[in-house]
Amino acid sequence: MSEKNLHIVCHDVPYPPDYGGVFDLFYKIKTLHNEGIRIHLHCFEYGRGEQPALNDYCEKVYYYPRRTGHKGFSHKLPYIVCSRSSPELLDRLLEDEFPILLEGVHCTYLMSDTRFAVRKVFLRLHNVESIYYKQLAACTSSWFKKLYYLHESSVLKGYEQKIASRWPLLAVTKSDAEAARNSYRAKEVMVIPVFLPYQDVSSPQGTGCYCLYHGNLSVEENEKAVCWLLDNVFNELNLPFLIAGKKPSARLRRLAEHAPNACIISDPSGPELQDIITKAQLHVIPSFNSTGIKLKLLNALFNGRHCVVNAEAVEGTGLREVCHIAHEAEQFKETIETLYERPFTLLDLQFRRERLLNQYNNQRSAVKLIERIW
Repeated sequence: MSEKNLHIVCHDVPYPPDYGGVFDLFYKIKTLHNEGIRIHLHCFEYGRGEQPALNDYCEKVYYYPRRTGHKGFSHKLPYIVCSRSSPELLDRLLEDEFPILLEGVHCTYLMSDTRFAVRKVFLRLHNVESIYYKQLAACTSSWFKKLYYLHESSVLKGYEQKIASRWPLLAVTKSDAEAARNSYRAKEVMVIPVFLPYQDVSSPQGTGCYCLYHGNLSVEENEKAVCWLLDNVFNELNLPFLIAGKKPSARLRRLAEHAPNACIISDPSGPELQDIITKAQLHVIPSFNSTGIKLKLLNALFNGRHCVVNAEAVEGTGLREVCHIAHEAEQFKETIETLYERPFTLLDLQFRRERLLNQYNNQRSAVKLIERIW
């Protein structure tokens, strides 16, 4: 069998896999490597540094600076795209005829280059970005950020329509695939689930010690979710509520300090966070963003006990039946109180394992991707 070579262009350095945006990237690279694919990796680096560990899975790893600030702005292109323009990257991709996998709309600057008109190019959709940025605008209290998000959303909407008619798309959820088909008349869309570090469900049986929200707390959407929980759900619940994650703001710290049963654990290490997840009785994960998939929810489902979410958190993901759905604050309170004393049983574990492993299997997803590209 002839060797299969693949260019992968990443919006960020995909190692270490320590935040949701790079989980899919790193474990896809690792799994494709295990399937015999020779990977030529291209990353935009803006703070995570060069990572020698990636050399274990790639033929070669190239790094390019991202043009942040005013240098990355354009009237015609979204900032997330224009700030990742690199003539050096384009010239390097043209040195051979290998297929190209673009990780996210962020990496699509080459669309405007006619030299790539006949190249085999595939785009991985991490989100429907125009919808995502519109929802980010609704989450921020900063008028400057709100204007930026709304402008970016507007520019992205027209840009995504052009992309969708140009290349095959690889969506992470059914709802993202439907949005691409219906709103953007996409030429071709295939759903390939996210690649994950866990390939078995290890949720502990029995009961845990507290309610938990975990995530990157510097992300405005996540901060908004925690503030909503503190103000509307745990304000009247006499149950311990832990909030764990990166870089909580001073505002969030103050809010948690004034809540009688809440506690923030700032910047836990990877092993510490996993220990926190396994000791929780239930995970409370509302979302104000219905695009993409919530990696924190998948982490909780594979490694934790009961999960309470709203409909937006699971829309189009196939995860609804392994979660407890609540809509308004009162429903969250009632569901949390009911589940807090309910042990997570062997039957719960078996049901979850059956549903999750049928959908999330790195090796199966890699084979599906390989068959489509070649």
